[in-house]
Amino acid sequence: MTGGARGIGAGIARRLAGDGADVVINYHTNVEAAEQVKAAVESLGRRAYIVQADVSTAGGRKRLFDTVDAACGRLDILVNNAANYMMAPLHAVDEDMFDGIMALNMRAAFFATREAASRLGSGGRVINISSSLSIVPAPGTSVYAGAKAAIEAFTRVHALEFAPRQITVNAIAPGAIDTDALRAGLPAEARARIPEGIPLGRVGEVSDIVGVVAFIASDDARWITGQVIHVNGGAVMR
Repeated sequence: MTGGARGIGAGIARRLAGDGADVVINYHTNVEAAEQVKAAVESLGRRAYIVQADVSTAGGRKRLFDTVDAACGRLDILVNNAANYMMAPLHAVDEDMFDGIMALNMRAAFFATREAASRLGSGGRVINISSSLSIVPAPGTSVYAGAKAAIEAFTRVHALEFAPRQITVNAIAPGAIDTDALRAGLPAEARARIPEGIPLGRVGEVSDIVGVVAFIASDDARWITGQVIHVNGGAVMR
């Protein structure tokens, strides 16, 4: 999985290991966090491998999938989770910022899926992590939201392309989740107001997302493909 060292990604790695998967965990800079996830996976009796790689680059993706090939010999589940959450109003977005956000949030997922295509077999899973911001406008999120909307379009098209091989492709779109990224991105006063817009009355937890990912990765979800599943406490209803 891409972006597996912290937050939602770390939670997914632990849960999939608990469900019986060996896990290749990609991280960009935080090796200590990646080592902690590795130790947690191994404590569950599964193998874990950590790979430092910038998956927004071709070289980084090659390093990740070379490790998958050498360590595991097969691929059953790809989770595209790597992301950077940067907010800026339109007038403050220059081309470098635009390209950087798109490279990690959109391009990395597209080409990681391309790499996975030749490695996944019947029953394989591609799970893309999107965001409720793909359909709920918020000031300063136009580039990030656009990247996530593209991820959802990729999900539907790739679901059609992979279907003849009995490989499913789905996206999970979290709402506001209590992670380091949320705490860093919003001041405390703004975070305190978030539950006001959520019918279930609270900010989401990593476990709320992880459980849905685990279901989509399971055989129980074998007839679900091309879907974007919104997990947001009712903040977005479709």
